[in-house]
Amino acid sequence: MQLYSIVQNREPLGSQCHEVMTADGVRLRAITIAPKDAAKGTIVVLNGRTEFVERYFETFSDLTKRGYVVASFDWRGQGGSQRLLKNPMRGYVNSFADYDKDLSAIMEKLVQQQCPKPYYALAHSMGGQLLLRALRDRNYFSRAVMTGPLLGFHYGRWPRWVVPILTFIVKYCGFGWVYIPGASAKPVIQNQFAGNVLMSDKGRWDRDVAILKAHPQLGLGGPTYSWLRAAMISMTHLHRWPRKKGPTCPTLIVLAGNDRVVDNREARNFAARAPGFSLTVLDGSEHEILNETNAIRERFWAAFDAFMTPENNYQR
Repeated sequence: MQLYSIVQNREPLGSQCHEVMTADGVRLRAITIAPKDAAKGTIVVLNGRTEFVERYFETFSDLTKRGYVVASFDWRGQGGSQRLLKNPMRGYVNSFADYDKDLSAIMEKLVQQQCPKPYYALAHSMGGQLLLRALRDRNYFSRAVMTGPLLGFHYGRWPRWVVPILTFIVKYCGFGWVYIPGASAKPVIQNQFAGNVLMSDKGRWDRDVAILKAHPQLGLGGPTYSWLRAAMISMTHLHRWPRKKGPTCPTLIVLAGNDRVVDNREARNFAARAPGFSLTVLDGSEHEILNETNAIRERFWAAFDAFMTPENNYQR
């Protein structure tokens, strides 16, 4: 396993690539970056569906400049980690509990073995949902920040009640590997910039297109019925979070005001359920806040830095 650099997207200084094996035998690709003056601990970055660590090189550098060691990885079935189907472009997982095994392996076999405490988390989209799963009962982190967590979908023309029935029938009949209607075999980031639902910064869009053009094996196509059903089951479980039980560490949820990928209403409802969650909205931002314009990213980093101030932190 290795990291992939291009002229427009160099890996941060001090980067190391790692192979981590999960408890059920899946090979994960991971990265650590250790700056010379890392005194604040370690940030574990959890990316979203279809993503890969190369898309976060800029964010990793932003974090190391702030004095953090960075650890990140690709979830099973995507990026440089082991794919789960013969067709590697199909976005597939049997259960989100399988992703839980990925995070456990990274924390126990890499972060806790090689990275300095305290540990913090920064997660995006699907990574945000998976982080919330961990924050129910795992004491991994002292503080957590997430952008656009996947807590609800925009279903478009589909009646909401139809989707769980359809995904159950299709998977029960043995066709969970089939793409959902409208899903493409090619990554979203390879489509035209105009009208995309991810970001409004063309420079960062072009950078990501260039990464996939140089290294197409990192890409992932649309979700399958199995992935969609697993995501819906996981979201339903999270929305039953006990109202009086907070997360295992203080958690900041940052929503993109123009998000057309996840449903912000569901995130607001979730954040209101229990103590320990803070929520803010970045107006004008599309779904991928960390790949947005400089002005939007600066607003995000201001919120991040305020939440992570030393006087507010504590170690576990």
